[in-house]
Amino acid sequence: MLNLVIFLPLAVALALPAVPRRAVPWAWIGACVLDLALVIGMWAAHGTGGGVAYETNVRWIPSVRAGYHVGVDGLSLPLLALTAVLFAACAVYSLRQTHRVRAFAILFLFLETVCLGLFAALDLLLFFVFFDLSIVGMYFVILLWGHGDRTRSALQFFLYTFLGSLVLLLGFIGLYLGADPHTFDMVELTRTPPLSGGPAGLTLLAVGIGLGIKTPVVPFHTWLPPAHTDAPAAGSAILAGVMLKMGTYGLVRIAMPMLPDAWRRYAPVFLIVGLAGVLYGALVALAQDDVKRLVAYTSVNHMGYIVLALGAAGYATGDADARRLAVTGAVTQMVSHGLVTGALFLLCGVLYDRAGSYDLGRFGGIARGAPVFAALTAVAAFASLGLPGLSGFVAEFQIFAGTIGSGTAATAVTGALAVLGILVTAALFLRVLHRAVLGPPGELTPLVTDVRRPELAALVPLLALSLVIGVAPRVLLDTIEPLSAAVVALVGR
Repeated sequence: MLNLVIFLPLAVALALPAVPRRAVPWAWIGACVLDLALVIGMWAAHGTGGGVAYETNVRWIPSVRAGYHVGVDGLSLPLLALTAVLFAACAVYSLRQTHRVRAFAILFLFLETVCLGLFAALDLLLFFVFFDLSIVGMYFVILLWGHGDRTRSALQFFLYTFLGSLVLLLGFIGLYLGADPHTFDMVELTRTPPLSGGPAGLTLLAVGIGLGIKTPVVPFHTWLPPAHTDAPAAGSAILAGVMLKMGTYGLVRIAMPMLPDAWRRYAPVFLIVGLAGVLYGALVALAQDDVKRLVAYTSVNHMGYIVLALGAAGYATGDADARRLAVTGAVTQMVSHGLVTGALFLLCGVLYDRAGSYDLGRFGGIARGAPVFAALTAVAAFASLGLPGLSGFVAEFQIFAGTIGSGTAATAVTGALAVLGILVTAALFLRVLHRAVLGPPGELTPLVTDVRRPELAALVPLLALSLVIGVAPRVLLDTIEPLSAAVVALVGR
């Protein structure tokens, strides 16, 4: 079933040229909804047990022991589900797309296969192939359907992230050469970590930089704001909601279990980098008048929480239960950030579609003429700042409890300082609500009409899922926790 989940979108994409133009959006939506249903069925059948399921391992490049090896576990299942949900939401949101509709749908279906394949990959070379293809796909999304200075933003995105992928490949080669026998198989490399000492540190540096650019972490984040600002709304939702997770997913899947000695040694570095992202992202977002750039910088902030938690989990002398809680919170944050920030970028798209601007200073009193839009924006903003009852609170509470409770002075101080990020995030979103939604009318306010049916159908499920996770997180947490325990045990060995 996993292979069907991965390649169904690509199969539909290849068939779309033969589909009548009017039917293209519905074929796209049908493929995404069917894929989502298959992922839900796969999760239901897998349950909350540990271990890899739906595994396929076929020889691909025998000379280097690389294979088409895929499978799912408690880490990949939530991210596969997140990917399917967001791509389905973007397909529905794009029902009113008029510019190159067929090509737009084909490219997004291609990207869906690439993203699903990456989260299911259990071979480093296969992971790298999907990783690189995602860069190519998003480059064309920004270049062909973006706005503003889209050519420059697309080029900057491609060069920056492609450079990161080349550095990542060097790290993968280091893991391959360190293994005896040489292999790219993730399961074997996790079972028997190939490196220790200096070579492990250099390999972690390469892997960390490659994945850090994708995440992105400070100071490798500079490609992100222009890419988001000039991308179409659906492109921004996928870039933030799915593709940024490739970086943090790689840290949990590859860096921590395959380089445990180096991860323990350099855990303080990840702790500091995570804290820098939390505070820098929040403070710079607070200074933005462009609402889409503001949301982009909050992504730097939220991804910083994930890196912070994973750094805390590397303190082998800390409390094991707290470290496990930190990893669980990090993975939960990946899911929460995907849902909430995906919704925020789609809401930014609604604003731009109506008024052709993201400038906060030109809006005000939107709630009077667009009450549903205002209500959805408020829910998304409160979810992003971590209000109890929504997914952000569940994720961030676990991150802070795990980080501060790890039992070391470094993690306690860093976790306490990171709490300031929540305060700043609350301030910046309240500023947005006061200025654009509740303030006096602005010059562009009359142009902002309420959300249309496709937009509502895309946004409501994302925010509803955030509410479900916030109120009843057990299914998600029960799926993640065995994986978190395994990762903490591997790092501590």
